[in-house]
Amino acid sequence: MIVLACGRGERFLASGGSTHKLRALLAGQPVLSHTLQTARASGLAVHLVEGESAGMGDSIANGVRATVGAAGWLVLPGDLPLVQAQTLLEVAHSLQRHTVVVPMCQGQKGHPVGFSSACRDDLLQLSGDVGAASVTKKYGARLLEVDDVGCILDVDTVYDLARAEQFLLAGRR
Repeated sequence: MIVLACGRGERFLASGGSTHKLRALLAGQPVLSHTLQTARASGLAVHLVEGESAGMGDSIANGVRATVGAAGWLVLPGDLPLVQAQTLLEVAHSLQRHTVVVPMCQGQKGHPVGFSSACRDDLLQLSGDVGAASVTKKYGARLLEVDDVGCILDVDTVYDLARAEQFLLAGRR
């Protein structure tokens, strides 16, 4: 699994945040800590991509390059602190039968997006801000219905952070 922690978080700062969104506190812990705890709790191998990056495409390519021998990758943005370990496992399991897997909750596409090893060369060619939409389109995506609002609830603004805190404290993770 590749956890992406390279973005600038400009929308969060523009919304009134005083720190980078991944360092913002959610129930006393940084947002990224929540995401990493869940990723590790899944039992899947985790590779964190952080530092400066020209965009999501570059970050994904860097993560794949660092784990090039993997049988596949789950690409999980670091700003999804409420995603459930079960969702990560369901996407990983579904990759045994499908080339690209996208979780869906409440009619919305979420994360992590799973890519089998058949996508390796295409993922390594990614660059800029576009992400892996071109790879998803090329191979077609298996939409996997999950009961996990955490796969669609990202933290891009101060409002999103407050909403995530409400979900977390209400035990609706």
